[in-house]
Amino acid sequence: MSARFFTIWFRHLTTDWQTRRQPELQNVPFVFAALLHGRMVITAANIPAETQGIRIGMPVADAKAIVPSLQVFDELPEKASQLLQALGEWCIRYTPLVAVDLPDGLILDISGCAHLWGGEREYLREIINKLRAIGYDVRGAIADTIGTAWAVSRYGRIKPIIESGQQSAALHPLPPAALRLEPELLDKLHKLGLQQIGSFMTIPGRILRRRFGPVLLSRLSQALGYEIEAIQPLFPPAPYQERLPCLEPIRTATGIEIAIQTLLEKLCLRLQQEGKGLRTATLKGYRTDNRIVQASIGTSRASHHVQHLFKLFELKISSIEPALGIELFTLEAEQTEEVAAAQEAFWTAGPGLNNPSVAELLDRLAGKVGADSIRRYLPQEHYWPERSIKQTPSLEEQPGTSWRTDKPRPVQLLAKPEPIEVTAPIPDYPPMLFRYKGQLHEIKRADGPERIEREWWLDGGEHRDYYSVEDKEGRRYWLFRSGHYSGQQSQWFIHGFFA
Repeated sequence: MSARFFTIWFRHLTTDWQTRRQPELQNVPFVFAALLHGRMVITAANIPAETQGIRIGMPVADAKAIVPSLQVFDELPEKASQLLQALGEWCIRYTPLVAVDLPDGLILDISGCAHLWGGEREYLREIINKLRAIGYDVRGAIADTIGTAWAVSRYGRIKPIIESGQQSAALHPLPPAALRLEPELLDKLHKLGLQQIGSFMTIPGRILRRRFGPVLLSRLSQALGYEIEAIQPLFPPAPYQERLPCLEPIRTATGIEIAIQTLLEKLCLRLQQEGKGLRTATLKGYRTDNRIVQASIGTSRASHHVQHLFKLFELKISSIEPALGIELFTLEAEQTEEVAAAQEAFWTAGPGLNNPSVAELLDRLAGKVGADSIRRYLPQEHYWPERSIKQTPSLEEQPGTSWRTDKPRPVQLLAKPEPIEVTAPIPDYPPMLFRYKGQLHEIKRADGPERIEREWWLDGGEHRDYYSVEDKEGRRYWLFRSGHYSGQQSQWFIHGFFA
């Protein structure tokens, strides 16, 4: 399949934008102007101004003499770039590869896309008509090369769709400016009487290079397809993305479910063939009102299980507002990983976290209560309690050491010990009473002390003497005294809660 490109020319980009903002300017001649060499010069003019003889590059004073009622606005230097960026993002619904062509165009790589709209003619008509409907004066052309499509969209007087391999015939009658050449080079060609591309197209390349330099030959070769011309897409294509254009806008939850199922089947088949699974994925819906709605999911382990992933997206369907309808769905797996061999073996069950059913359950819970509400902790080789555990988002990560079981440890450890008030205890004994968050606890049983020395190679400070205590209500706490006993001056803290 040969490459096909679609170039769009916004003939009055910034003035059309201004008219959309102020509809009362529809039939009023106006221009944008900027200061150049000490005088105001026109940089853009709308159609009513052009029909009365106003041209880009004309001094504002001369234009005012021709059209006294001409309205003049200050040029907005970055507005053209911003508009093309937004219009390019809008065109993503028609092809994933869209590039900005400053100062007034877009380039679309439509290879393999047009058939989804019934062919190139319907594809071109669909995009051009929609852009005109929202107020932009546009022209477009489709060809095998960017250069030919660009030339025909701006200078062509024939049909806008150039058949594959017909670049030479399409370029032959066009002026040299259609090759995107610099003004100095165009002046040189005109002085030599070369008013059409066909007048020098067949001249040997070595002669063109010697007489006009390498730029002319390069542009001609690009337009004819002898030299490859690359584009810089607004969004580089994702390695794992599927697209689903809709013949009719989707407005119902059932239609969204079918779209998700279809996209997941295509994406998961690719992932499975490559031995991969997704960890995060985003569904985007491009609505007819030019807005984008999206929903994202995450998994605790790499997965290409269609039904499991569909259940995760199913929880998000209620948040997808189709409005007047969604005309394109895309599904992208932003993060992927290798799938473990155990998972590839037809999802055979295993113990604990190795059981895919456990991972799927955690994913569904995360979809309902939030991923931040579910945490997994692994042990670390540290004596100091705060450093003895670490949080990990992955179910695949294996602990580097074993959990410590020779001493009692609370099931909930505070991230930072909190101070408590105690009665004056006997040295090396726990307090009889302590107050925490305004509540008084009378200690019934206690074990300890367990002295934990500070890791001096990491930081300095006092050691801790820990006690496991139980109050009269049967609730158990992990308390410690910082440093040696010093009567009323001793500092006591609560650090955890037992089951």
